[in-house]
Amino acid sequence: MSADKLTRLTERIWVYPYEEERDRPNLSYIRGDRWSLAVDAGHSAEHTQAFYRVLEEAGLPLPKLTVLTHWHWDHTFGMHAVQGLCLANERTNRYLAEFRDRIEKEGTGFFLAMDDRIRREYAHDKPVIITLADLVFRGEMLLDAGNCPVRIFQAEAPHTDDSTLIEVPEEKVLLLGDCTGGAFPDWTMDQALADKLAETVRKTAPEICLPGHWTPLPPEVIIQDLLEGEG
Repeated sequence: MSADKLTRLTERIWVYPYEEERDRPNLSYIRGDRWSLAVDAGHSAEHTQAFYRVLEEAGLPLPKLTVLTHWHWDHTFGMHAVQGLCLANERTNRYLAEFRDRIEKEGTGFFLAMDDRIRREYAHDKPVIITLADLVFRGEMLLDAGNCPVRIFQAEAPHTDDSTLIEVPEEKVLLLGDCTGGAFPDWTMDQALADKLAETVRKTAPEICLPGHWTPLPPEVIIQDLLEGEG
């Protein structure tokens, strides 16, 4: 998958690919017969708008709903530019509120100091804007975008404790966000949580897994990496 080009993953799923330079994750798009949804909101308004441009160029309607995989900035700070509604688990929404409050009190200096890639995304004094989800869930939700069931569920994972996974069962796809990685900022891997996530992936039984910052992989690779502590 190449950056700035929408890639079709399956009959109903497209991906706007990740970019390492500005730490932009994959943004996924799921098209139902009645409405469509996106997975993750982007690192900034500029990222979100670039995603929408390629959707429009492909003749795809903008998503009515955007689902967040976890609270981290590269997946959520474009929320203020999202068309339609945003959905997050309650823990993700709480973390966003806490980070927004901290920026309001301390300014953006600490955030920009966290990583060179953040500074590249927010170069030229681009504003840092944090908004909260419109809809909040706990545990699991089942959606139907029109002959396209989508399962959204929380999962224990080593990267954060607010991970949401998105399964599109009829497409045999599992969208992972960053849940297979270690914890920020030192990327420490909690092996007990990695083992639990490996079992979750195994039970879900997808044919394709999409990590947040990598290309699509078969579940066997994801599971092996998790069990070996290399997620």
